[in-house]
Order: sequence, then structure tokens, then C-alpha cells
Amino acid sequence: MKIFFVMFLSKLSLLNYKNYEQVEISPSSKINCFIGNNGVGKTNLIDAIYYLSFCKSYFNPIDNQNIKHGEQFFVIQGLYDNGESTDEIYCGIKRNQKKQFKRNKKEYTKLSNHIGLIPLVMVSPADIKLIVEGSEDRRNFINSVISQYDKPYLDNLINYNRALKHRNNLLKSIAFSGKFDADSIDVWDEQLVRYGIEIYKKRIEYINEFIPIFQKYYNFIAPEKEKVVLEYNSHLHDNDFYMQLKRSFEKDKILQYTTVGVHKDDLNLLLSDYPINKIGSQGQQKTYLVALKLAQFDFLKEINKANPIMLLDDIFDKLDANRVKKIIELVAENHFGQIFITDKNLESLQNILNSIDIENRIFLIDDASNINLV
Repeated sequence: MKIFFVMFLSKLSLLNYKNYEQVEISPSSKINCFIGNNGVGKTNLIDAIYYLSFCKSYFNPIDNQNIKHGEQFFVIQGLYDNGESTDEIYCGIKRNQKKQFKRNKKEYTKLSNHIGLIPLVMVSPADIKLIVEGSEDRRNFINSVISQYDKPYLDNLINYNRALKHRNNLLKSIAFSGKFDADSIDVWDEQLVRYGIEIYKKRIEYINEFIPIFQKYYNFIAPEKEKVVLEYNSHLHDNDFYMQLKRSFEKDKILQYTTVGVHKDDLNLLLSDYPINKIGSQGQQKTYLVALKLAQFDFLKEINKANPIMLLDDIFDKLDANRVKKIIELVAENHFGQIFITDKNLESLQNILNSIDIENRIFLIDDASNINLV
């Protein structure tokens, strides 16, 4: 019998975060709903919860821009409970100063040491970028999953990106001066190969395990049994990464950046063997994204033997009532842990929650200074 560790957020405190001057809430360990009109700050609350897991905002990675207008700092604090002990997580930002991130009052020397402590999955309308925008967003999706359970992967990613930056700077210098030392470019080629191969192997392993989980969730939400496929594209499929770097050097010199490597990897998102962005309706695209994130949850849960926190930000727009009910029924099962939902429609959400009989708290948000339990 599998035993899953459960950590839930029992208290959230904000000070000068985005539109909130000061607020404190005590969520349920099961389902929590933030209900209110657009612009009142529902999304800002769950973004603060995301901050406490990933040391950054989901929507705006520039820390200073998340400070309330006219103020000089913000503080986010969360108290997490696993039934036996508690963890206090603190994030403090002052304008033009280094970010402070602490666990139980002890500051982290490296923020990467915190990633994975509180597994979390966010589902947001902003995720449409995975479908309609460039490959960087799809690589970030892969990285955000693997980094939560594999510290060596995160270290390899950091080291690869550092070597890539140095190689690109060297290419710019060569283009400017016309001079270069072959040994100097070789140093960075060797580092890209060393770290890139490890990143590639872990991505292959992850995608192969992830695809059947994704298909399962898509079929549950969309009973039409449409075929969904994820195809992983990488230069490293062609094996000798080092030789590819050597062959691309003349081209890289002209363009002044590195054109081959795992930083160019991509995922093809297919529905019935065609790109979802070309043939999918808005409802199908949203179902695709929700299924991706539910599969991400399931994958992290199995790897970590822990229930991630799930954030569902305004995801029910463009979905029919049956799909909304299926999603809520699914996340309400014991299979899932603590859930946070934002929505505008109080009545329809209450009706669904009443029909599935699970512990929940509904917070009605009139504005940033007025949050009430329903």
C-alpha cells in the first residue's frame, strides 16, 4: 500500500503584495475557492502561494514589480502543516535589495535548495502560451516538473545555461574582433555536452513516463476519446552533440549565438495527429492544458510520494458545465491534496461542491481589503 505525505497550507499572510496592503487567511486542507469579479485580486492570492513554492511569481518574475504601488517592500508568509510538524516559509523583497527566502527563520544560501520542498501545480489561462507561443514555454513546462523532484537535473540546467551564456558572449566577441582561440570555444562546447546530455536523458525518461498519464486525464475530461500525443524534438536525437557544435560553429559565429543544443528542445502538442494550435477549439485547447497539468500533478505525486498543492486559476471559462463538474469531481477525490480555485460564479461552484460533499472554504473577495468566508 502506497503512503503519501500530505503537506497543506494552513495560514497565508501578505503584506504589500501586489494589490494587498495586509491580509491573512486560514485555508481548508481540502478545497478553497476565491470568488470575486475580475480585478479584485483573486489571482494575486494564488500567485503568492506559488511564490512560496518556487521563490518567484508565476506571472511576473521581476520581484520589484510585485511590490504594492507606493510601498518599498513586500512580505509573503506561509505556515505549512503535515499533521506532525509545521514549516514556516518566509519571502521578503525590498526594492533594489537581495531577495530573502527563509524556512523556519533560516535563510537559504541558494534558492534552488528550496525548489521541490512544497510540490505545487498551477493551472492558469496564461498556460495557453504552451500551445500558441514558442518552444521556450514548453521547455519551461518540462523543466518545472523535473526540477521539483530531481536536484541534479536542476543543477545541470543551471550549469548548462551558464556555459551557454559564456559561449554566446564569446561568439559576440569573435564577431566584433574577428579573432578567437579555438581552445576557448572548446571549453564551453565540452561543458554544454557534459550537462546537455544529462538533461536530454532525463527529459526522454520523463516524457516516456508522462505521456500515458496525460492520455488518461484527457480521456477522463473529454470522453470523446480523442487521441492526444506529445512528441519530443531535440538536436540530441542525432547523437553526437559535440560534433554538431563543431559543425554549427561557422553559422553560430555569423548569428552570434549557439544554434544547437537542449536549449532548442521542443514538444509537439498533437490532437488526432495534428497540432492542437491549428485544429483545436478553445474548449479542446483548454481541456488539453488542464489534462497536461493534472498529469503533471499525478507524476509529481508518484515520484515524491506526496500530494502537491494544486492552484486552479479561472480555468472554467470556455468549458461546458459537464467538463467543469468532471474536473472538480476529479480533484475532490482523496487522490488529490489541497486545492485552490479562483472563479467569478459563486452559485454554480457552490452547487457542484454541495453535490460532491467535501470539506471546503469559500472566500468572497469584494476588494483587497474585504475578504469574507461565505
